[in-house]
Order: sequence, then C-alpha cells, then structure tokens
Amino acid sequence: MSQQCWLMKCEPSAYTIDDLARDGTTSWEGVRNFQARNFLRDQMQVGDPVLFYASNADPSGVTGLATIARAGFAFLWCQAKCILKTLA
Repeated sequence: MSQQCWLMKCEPSAYTIDDLARDGTTSWEGVRNFQARNFLRDQMQVGDPVLFYASNADPSGVTGLATIARAGFAFLWCQAKCILKTLA
C-alpha cells in the first residue's frame, strides 16, 4: 500500500502540538468514529505523515506536523491505537 497522509484532530484543551513536541511521542486512542477507528487500526503505517489539527481552537486548523511511529493496532475490545512522534 502506498503512503497515506493522515489528519489527526484533537481539542487544544486535551493535547496540543506543543505537548507532542515536549513529549516526543504519544499514543492516539479513544477514537469514537468507527470508520476513523478502522483507518487507525488497519491502515496507519510507520512513517506516514500526520497533519495535527486543533479543533475548536481560535482559529481551528493544522498546527503542526508529525509522523506515525508505530502502526495502528487493536487495543482493548473495539478500540484502536497508534503512536505519533514529532518531526523535530
């Protein structure tokens, strides 16, 4: 499969691109939308680029870039999880 580019949305009050820069890597989980969960679990691959999107920000939009550090995998019952890392 060719490389995909992903849009990862997060509320700024929960986690920001600055938090990711500080932490270096983070897990991405708790996705409620089934189609998005399936993409995360089945299609995200190491090295895929990520646009980090701050939803409900002023203004909303892409605030930074990241990459998939670990491919998506099944997590708990019907959840999915992947690991992001900063590009810096």
